[in-house]
Amino acid sequence: MGKRWLPLEANPDVMNQFMWGLGVPKDVGFCDVYGLDDEMLAMVPQPVLAVILLYPQDRNKEEASSPSSAGAKEVSKKVYFTKQTIGNACGTVGIIHALGNAASRIKLGDGSYFDRFYKRTADMDPAQRAAFLEEDQEMEDAHSVAVTAGDTEAKDGVIEHYVCFSCVDGELYELDGLKSQPIPHGPSSPDTLLQDAAKVIKARIAEYSHSNNFNVMALSVK
Repeated sequence: MGKRWLPLEANPDVMNQFMWGLGVPKDVGFCDVYGLDDEMLAMVPQPVLAVILLYPQDRNKEEASSPSSAGAKEVSKKVYFTKQTIGNACGTVGIIHALGNAASRIKLGDGSYFDRFYKRTADMDPAQRAAFLEEDQEMEDAHSVAVTAGDTEAKDGVIEHYVCFSCVDGELYELDGLKSQPIPHGPSSPDTLLQDAAKVIKARIAEYSHSNNFNVMALSVK
């Protein structure tokens, strides 16, 4: 990766101010998910449009354990997916995935940044979308402002990585811009997205039991 940004803090207030300023209505926002059991999940505002996970990703470990693409389930063409070619941009890419796969349920401000972004990139492939984002000064500026809004000082060299979980065409997908394509995780629905994502996240946490650096946020309609 050539270009590098500073990482976004895993803070719903920071992410909300960031996306609200780019055209997302204020009745749509991120909130913390404080636990993955049924009681804690029931506290999350519904409907949930996407789930974001921040975790200490070990790419070598995951590549070794990931199933072969041969015979893998075909990904729905309705999934909005972009590659990530900018270092530390995974928080912004996670937001782009979350909003892009819930576009039919979010009324973006007419002519706003995100309204223009999704219209311009709709027919691009994931690599073209990544290249578009690399050259997008407006998004880079907005990301830089959001970085300074966090409670902790942003530093390069973090190992934590953001991924997004979305339900598209009745399937739960994990969207990670560092992977070659969306990862299907089985049947899901808009009503069960949070619970279905929680099961995958629990398994992921078990794989990284040596670490406590996890954060889960849900994108909900308030």
